[in-house]
Amino acid sequence: MPLPCVQAKGSRNPLRIDVHAHCFPAEYLDLLDRYGDSAVGTDFARRFAAGATSAELDSRFQLMERAGVDRQILSIAPQAPYFHERERSVAASRLANDAFADLTHRYPRKFLAFGCLPLPHLDPSLAEAARCFDELAMAGITVSTWALDRSIADRSFDSLFEELDRRGAALFIHPAGLACGSSAIANSGLTWPLGAPVEDALIALQLMQLGVPTRYPRLRVILSHLGGFLPFLMRRLDQQSRWFLPNDSPLPSELARRFWYDTVNAHPPALRCAVETLGADRLLFGSDFPYWNDEAFELAARYISGSGLSAEAVSRIESGNATALFAFT
Repeated sequence: MPLPCVQAKGSRNPLRIDVHAHCFPAEYLDLLDRYGDSAVGTDFARRFAAGATSAELDSRFQLMERAGVDRQILSIAPQAPYFHERERSVAASRLANDAFADLTHRYPRKFLAFGCLPLPHLDPSLAEAARCFDELAMAGITVSTWALDRSIADRSFDSLFEELDRRGAALFIHPAGLACGSSAIANSGLTWPLGAPVEDALIALQLMQLGVPTRYPRLRVILSHLGGFLPFLMRRLDQQSRWFLPNDSPLPSELARRFWYDTVNAHPPALRCAVETLGADRLLFGSDFPYWNDEAFELAARYISGSGLSAEAVSRIESGNATALFAFT
């Protein structure tokens, strides 16, 4: 369900919209710690001063100004509110969504937000999704690649996909930070440098296996980090597609062009590969703030225009695609 927004006064035209920007309010992290069993822990998130205090927000706004970023769509991932106890998941997701709704209300020219859900508990997740859209005016929903012990590309979540498809909603999928269950990755300290893009590519293929691009044509799935290794492997995936997709399925190269992807990578050759493989019309500028901060944030914001792409492709990626996807005006 596209969300109309007003052009910021004095802003460049067109808007540059950052679709991959984290925010971790301290009260939310404190709640996760009190519950004591969040999947990735909060220590790493607390290092980056990416909360909602006045000082943290002022610093963020100054950085956005320097980098030429007009607006961010906030997400709580990977600090997902996923707990075995239903009541904990519900309480955590409501606290996060209320905090984001407050930020978007106070700073409408700076922020929109993706709501989060109390997965894997389906009925309260559907109720919270309705609250996110109907009461809190969220730009979409964010989920992790895994909800506890289940991939988000699991048949048990069909009713969630159906509801989001009915609304024509955006679904931003972020790595869970679980190293795809690989002890070799986790024990090497590579959970985020290597494990995250593996998660991105894996969830794309699992969504294809589930038939999400064809069964839910109005659902707007956004994947992180240029889809991980997906663009680089596309010819191999097409050639071997009958090993993992039904015989009547379109090829992975066709299905991949039904998703959207953020540009978090800042490596021009990788971006050019993604454009050639996925199409410039499927890419959305993302910064990965605060993990990309200061000079790295500015690099994430500026590398697109210096990647050797056409002016039309740069304009689409930096602004036009998000403007259309989220109905910015």
